[in-house]
Amino acid sequence: GDDLISALIQAADDGEHLTENEAAAMAFILLFAGFETTVNLIGNGTFALLQHPGQRASLHDALAGPDHGDALLTTGIEELLRFDGPVELATWRYATESFDLAGRHIRSGDPVLVVLAAADRDPARFPGPATLDLARRDNQHLGYGHGIHYCLGAPLARLEGKTALARLFTRLPDLALDADPEQLRWRGGLIMRGLRTLPVRFTPSGQGCEQS
Repeated sequence: GDDLISALIQAADDGEHLTENEAAAMAFILLFAGFETTVNLIGNGTFALLQHPGQRASLHDALAGPDHGDALLTTGIEELLRFDGPVELATWRYATESFDLAGRHIRSGDPVLVVLAAADRDPARFPGPATLDLARRDNQHLGYGHGIHYCLGAPLARLEGKTALARLFTRLPDLALDADPEQLRWRGGLIMRGLRTLPVRFTPSGQGCEQS
């Protein structure tokens, strides 16, 4: 076929094809790194905006402006990634040498889990870390990792997030939560963060009824 998985199976480099294990590993990475993270970015971002009417109003005004919200969404996507990103923890790392950190002794070979969500709420780095500010400028969050582990798909994820949120809030200006936020359930998992469901209500364009 002409789909992505078929292309992986058919891919060749100097006459060599991917092994079955390599193709399966690549498909796994594409599913979680290229799909679930973006789904959670859009879902978590929508949830955050629906709980912050002031920021939602700013976005509404920007979407009606001459740049159709592009400038605010450019900074806004970064802020939504920082505020409640789709990845809570970095993948496992292992210390290559022994060292002390914040009163703890880390031995060579010890596993180390970096909590990205905590780093992105660090008050020493972000003024008002618990405040959602779509116009925040100095926003060097860790939502896409750092250094050699920086996400190669970051530009595409940013574009997808901006496009989805712009279309969603343009077409459904009265979009609202249709459930108690405290009762919403999050997917289980150590690394990813995403809602199981996000019940909403809105008025369909040209119709006089609500739908959820």
